[in-house]
Order: sequence, then C-alpha cells, then structure tokens
Amino acid sequence: MTEAPAAGVEEALGEPTRRVGPRWVTGVVLVNVGINVAFFAPINVLLGLQATAIDEGGKEAILSLVTACGAAVSLVVNPLFGALSDRTVSPLGRRSPWILGGAVLGTAALLMLSGSTAVGMLVLGWCLMQAGANAAYATITAAVPDRVPVSQRGQVGGLAAMGQTLGILLGSVIAFVIFGNIALGYWLCAAALLFSVVPYLLRADDPALPRGARLRFRLGEFVRGFWISPAAHPDFGWAWLTRFLMFVGNQLTIVYLLFFLTDVIRHPDPAGGVLVLTALYALMVIVTTVVAGRWSDRVGKRRVFVAGSSAVIACAALIMAFFPVWPGAMVGAAVLGVGFGAYLAVDFALLTQVLPSAAARGKDMGVINIAAALPQVVAPALALLAVRFLGGYTALFILAAAIGLAGAALVYRIKSVP
Repeated sequence: MTEAPAAGVEEALGEPTRRVGPRWVTGVVLVNVGINVAFFAPINVLLGLQATAIDEGGKEAILSLVTACGAAVSLVVNPLFGALSDRTVSPLGRRSPWILGGAVLGTAALLMLSGSTAVGMLVLGWCLMQAGANAAYATITAAVPDRVPVSQRGQVGGLAAMGQTLGILLGSVIAFVIFGNIALGYWLCAAALLFSVVPYLLRADDPALPRGARLRFRLGEFVRGFWISPAAHPDFGWAWLTRFLMFVGNQLTIVYLLFFLTDVIRHPDPAGGVLVLTALYALMVIVTTVVAGRWSDRVGKRRVFVAGSSAVIACAALIMAFFPVWPGAMVGAAVLGVGFGAYLAVDFALLTQVLPSAAARGKDMGVINIAAALPQVVAPALALLAVRFLGGYTALFILAAAIGLAGAALVYRIKSVP
C-alpha cells in the first residue's frame, strides 16, 4: 500500500471531532425512513396479497418462501456492501455511491414486484429489493461513525432510530390506504425509497478515501475479514451478543401478537388491535429515542442506559405474560416502546465506539447488523417451541423477558465504554 496524503487519510479514517449539523442529520433520518417504508409495506401487506392472488390455499408457504429468501440475502449483502464501501475510492466519497446505487436497485426491484404474478418473480424481486435496500442501509449506518463525534452519537443514533420507526409507520399507512391496489402500493414505496436519499446525497460531505489508503484486494483476506474474533476484540463480541439477545427478546414479544390477541385476549378485531398496539409502541419509540440519545450524550455514559432499557423491555414481556387482557396488552406495548426506543438510540452509539478498525467501519457495522437481522429467523422457531411445548403464551413472554435480562447483564462485560 502506498502512502496517501496525511490530511486525506485523517479526514476519511480519523475519529471525527466536528459536530454535524441539522441538514446532514435530517438527510440520515430521511434515508432511514425511505428504507423502512420499502421494507415494511411489502412485508406487512403487499407480499401477502400477492401470495393470496397466486394461490390462496398455499399463501402461507409462498409468503414464508419469499421472506426467508429475502432474509438470507440480507444476512449476506449487508456486511458485504459495507466492506465494499470501505474500499471505495470515489469523488463522492466511500458511502454515497452505494447509498445511491442501493436506492436505485431497490426502486427497480419494487417496480418489478408491482407486476409480479408468479412465485419465482416474487422471490427474485424481493431478493433484489433486499440487496438494494441493505446496500443503502449498511452504508448510511457506517456514515455515522465516519462523520459524527462520539459526544453526538447518542443524539444522531436516536434520530436515526426515529426515522426507522417513522418508516415502519408510513409503510403501514401505505399498506392500509391502497385498498388492495398492489401496484399502487409498490409505486408509492419505490417513490419513498428513491426520493428519500436525495437530501442526504445533496449534502453528504462524504470524505473521499485517497487511493493510497485503499487496502489491496485479496479474496482470502477479504472473506476472512468478516470473522471478527471475540478473543481479539472482546468488547465488539459482547456488543454483538447483547444486541442479538435483545432483538431475539423483542421479536419473541411481537412475533405472535395477532394470535395472542385472537386466542388469549379474544379481541373482537385482532387486526385492528395489532394496529393500535403497533401505533402505541411506535409513538413511545419515537419519543424515547430522541430523549435517551441526548441524555446519554450529556452524561457521557452508555452501558447504564443500554442495561436499563433492556430491563424495561423485559418488564414489558412480563406484563404481557401475567396480565393477558386488553388493557395489559396496551400497557405492555407502551412499556416495550419506551424500552426499545431508548435501547435503539444508545446501543447504536455504544456499538460505534467498539468498532475494531476505522478502515473497516462499513464491514464491521454490517456484521453488527446481522445481530439485528438473524433474530427474525431464530425468534419464530423459539416462539413455536414455547407456545406448543413449554406452556403457551405465558411461557413465550417469560422466555422473552429472561433473554432480555441476560442481555442487560452481559452489557457490563463491555469494558472500553463507560
């Protein structure tokens, strides 16, 4: 590797010290909104409607196949595109080309899905959408430790999490207002994804990586780089594990929510009940992400906030377990939102402080993102085991609480972050 100008290397790979302004932060928030609209409107409604139209009797199998293939793609491409962005030499910087390219690919895939009438087309379209959206997500995530000083990361992490939640809500609104017009739903998602990245790209200020600072590509080293040894980087390992546990606990609490309202609470309108609980949860997430992130920055501490919010999430699961009535479900959803909102904001900031290498932030954040994606595969299997064989929904929610409390305790194994 040849020597690069010291100023260029420091700007691209050094620890940032200059606070970012509102316009840059707004751009990050909007990218998160667009990505989550593109994810959740199809997952919640559009793909299910298409599966039903293809084969009503086999709709569950079709939807499971499509979403499982998409999840598999996301597990691979998120760290992959993050790693590729780490090595990108471009006048636009390391991250911006991938944010733009991912948004364009995701938009094209959503338009393809709008006319899909066969299972193969659904699988291909959704896998391409996952590839594009995850390329944009991996790189916008890496842009935060690239640009944001440690003292501001709780605030920015909270606002980014707020953007994710707003995207989920907007995706739900799109799915609700299209009245079965699948093509319109996909076109709205495509527009949201494509236009969401424009404000960020216009003000990205993405430091360019000097050619001399780019690591030489060797396939074996590149592949081995995705394994980050917990022995060599214990704080990163503990941060990954605690995030994985927390997302498993959260998924266990919500994965069978519709069935819980139907079979245990016997709500007269289970689908409407899910919408109410989701809205209540999202509202509390939006409030606490902003408050907790700023508070954590102000006091300069992360672990106590992560552990405390993890304990709050566990309390939400216990409320659902021991008060299986509609008011109990509403309180549980609100408490879950309070805990998870605070967790998303502060844990993100903590994660950016345990990355092993400034030169590989995109790849490392992609590996961290696996800890949030993998529970979508693990949690449904654990939920089925708990409901069928361990005592029903009470056992399910107790299991979720136990996993959450384990995550709360293990965060104190992280030593380099206060």
